Amino acid sequence: MSYKEAMRSGFSNYAKFSGRACRSEFWWFILFVSLVGVFLNLIDNAIGWGFILGGIWSLAILLPVLGLYFRRLHDTDRSAWWLLIGLIPFIGGIVLIVFWVGNGTPGDNKFGAPVS
Repeated sequence: MSYKEAMRSGFSNYAKFSGRACRSEFWWFILFVSLVGVFLNLIDNAIGWGFILGGIWSLAILLPVLGLYFRRLHDTDRSAWWLLIGLIPFIGGIVLIVFWVGNGTPGDNKFGAPVS
């Protein structure tokens, strides 16, 4: 999936928590969200606003990112409940990154058909 397709898919599935998301869709969208967040925080710091623009961006992008997390875990044939492991300091985040980096299950799984 190309960068443009990943952006389109990420925003068109704004609050979709079912289905699957391929690795490229996930990582392109996370890169975009992170870069915009860094840019907005730099602007906040330059202006002296603290965390106004970055906070607004974080709230605006919360549902699309959560939906993407869910769909990426579904692609690896895991329930979205696995996100709760992220609450364990340090280890939980590493486990989630390993899940997100891994290949999706080939063919259909209990969450649907693969996304190309």
